[in-house]
Amino acid sequence: MADTTGSGTTTGASAPQPRRSSWKYIGPGIVVAATGVGAGDLVATLIAGSNFGYTLLWAAVIGCVVKISLAEAAGRWHLSTGRTLFDGWASLGRWTTWFFVVYVVIWGYVYGAAAMSSSGLPLQALFPDVMALKWWAILTGLVGLVFVWFNKYAVFEKVMTVLVGIMFVVTVYLAVRVTPHLGDAFAGLLPVLPDEKDSILNTLGLIGGVGGTITLAAYGYWVNAKGWTNTGWMKVMRLDNRVAYITTGVFVVAMLFVGAEMLHSANVAIASGDKGLVQLSDILEKEYGSATAKLFLIGFFATSFTSLIGVWHGVSLMFADFVERYRKQRAGADEKALSGEEVASGAREKSVPFRAYLLWLTFPPMILLFQGQPFRLIIIYGVLGAAFMPFLALTLIWLLNSSRTPSEWRNGRLSNSMLAVAGLLFLVLCVKQISDQDWSSFF
Repeated sequence: MADTTGSGTTTGASAPQPRRSSWKYIGPGIVVAATGVGAGDLVATLIAGSNFGYTLLWAAVIGCVVKISLAEAAGRWHLSTGRTLFDGWASLGRWTTWFFVVYVVIWGYVYGAAAMSSSGLPLQALFPDVMALKWWAILTGLVGLVFVWFNKYAVFEKVMTVLVGIMFVVTVYLAVRVTPHLGDAFAGLLPVLPDEKDSILNTLGLIGGVGGTITLAAYGYWVNAKGWTNTGWMKVMRLDNRVAYITTGVFVVAMLFVGAEMLHSANVAIASGDKGLVQLSDILEKEYGSATAKLFLIGFFATSFTSLIGVWHGVSLMFADFVERYRKQRAGADEKALSGEEVASGAREKSVPFRAYLLWLTFPPMILLFQGQPFRLIIIYGVLGAAFMPFLALTLIWLLNSSRTPSEWRNGRLSNSMLAVAGLLFLVLCVKQISDQDWSSFF
């Protein structure tokens, strides 16, 4: 294979030689950055900028740092042990398997509809007289399905890189176009809370919402799919991960600039959710003309579609890993066969479980596009989504401080501190999400 691939796990007599950290290897970080930052993240950042100006810029930066620690921990587990993250979770007890199964089934069903709708919105805005939103949504879902079904990781990464380039150009262009006040922006790096009710929870929400979903757990799988399967790739992975969240930081800071300058200064409010970006497109057209508005919609599409195909690929890999482990466990096979090497070979991407979950993400959610989203299902989806990030942070602390991880690669003080902060942050947000649900209408 090309020299971007690894040569095996660390089970041999000699440790693998460290690869020199180089920009030419960058890839999985770009994928996780593109997938993690969806339209909802950009809207949340826009609204933060419109409500508070530059005051919460520091919170957006901290959000990126927190996610660096989580993704690095996931990647370190895969490289140091040669085992996948789900294999690590399964070693903690059956409860992790039950949580994962319920999560991917319900979350995938609702997310599929949300991702297709989000990708269809900018296309409908660009071509308003062609067809209704639900048909644009279905089209994007089918395109995503066909693309992931017939392509392996290498092609997937290249396409994601192109779409990230489009996102980068559009967001930076908008940030420059609105002429940010750099003095105010630098002042926004000081940790100051807005003077309003629930300011702490709003701030924590912004920190927690900067590109953080199950795709952080998928990062280790993409690392393996790239061909990085042993500790020789550790330095490369860490550079790749930093690039991921610096890129994420650029997207988020750029949109906060737009919110602060265009919306906060003019006291303009936009809707939460993806439709807020369509509103922003209308505002951009009035201020800067139709060319800028169309460019923004293209960037909006790139943002939404990268999240769609990223989840279609990454979470399907995780589901295939779950099924393979269950199958081998039932057959009494050697669990050492469950390793990053299998993911690196590309066999999982052609497996029946991988493609079955692809179909689950695509076709059943189309029902929701026609019927609307059932209330009780949305509540369960919200609770499971809120619970996943503390689950990820706390299980990584458990795995990376135990004998399951070679002593050389266990957590140090900094890693433990960052993961503990992440776990506490997401636990608070999880409790808030659960308490905010309309449980009286659920029963």
